[in-house]
Amino acid sequence: MSLSKLFRDNTAVTAKRERRKEARPGELLDAALDLFVEKGFAATRAEEVAARAGVSKGTLFLYFQSKEELFKAVVRENISGRFTEWRAELESFEGTTSELLAYCMNVWWERVGLTRASGLTKLMMSEAKNFPDIAAFYQQEVIQPGQALIRSILQRGMDRGEFRVMDLDYAVYVVIAPMIFLILSRHSGGVCLNSDFDLDPKKYITFQVETILNGIGVASNSAAQPARKARA
Repeated sequence: MSLSKLFRDNTAVTAKRERRKEARPGELLDAALDLFVEKGFAATRAEEVAARAGVSKGTLFLYFQSKEELFKAVVRENISGRFTEWRAELESFEGTTSELLAYCMNVWWERVGLTRASGLTKLMMSEAKNFPDIAAFYQQEVIQPGQALIRSILQRGMDRGEFRVMDLDYAVYVVIAPMIFLILSRHSGGVCLNSDFDLDPKKYITFQVETILNGIGVASNSAAQPARKARA
């Protein structure tokens, strides 16, 4: 074998190893997301994540110091790390606030609800009490920014006179609650729904948006005034 061919072969092997090394964090996060959603946080073992990613347990801990840090990385990769991008997108929205709310709920379903990442919500609801540190992390990096985003949409509607003045501390849950139900119905094996009913997420979101807007929209509120006076 010539020296030049040997050099090329060694270079190719080195490049392949480098590519493999660079891919490992992403592969580990994908494997961890699958296992966390399938088995829950408590039942998922680090060696299982490593095995599914095709690396050793020692390799996993080169990138993530503990299972807790791995979980945080999974959440940041799939949800919390995207809030800056989402906020910028919503702030540049040029339509009405009613259109913005509908867009927000539909896009959230497409980008999170329909993905494996939606299983993290169910996981946190079932295991948060047993892992207060993880719960505090999720509260800070997912719940609070998510609620702040919804508050900003509702505030936009009030500022423009499109929505009636409302208590935002409670109003945010009017938007969140139906989306939580949609997640639970997806991950509950049908327990949340009648066995003979096939829930269409798009139709469900459209109905929920219409219901919310009928409650908070200025036109809806004004139309309700005569009815209240008539009953009086």
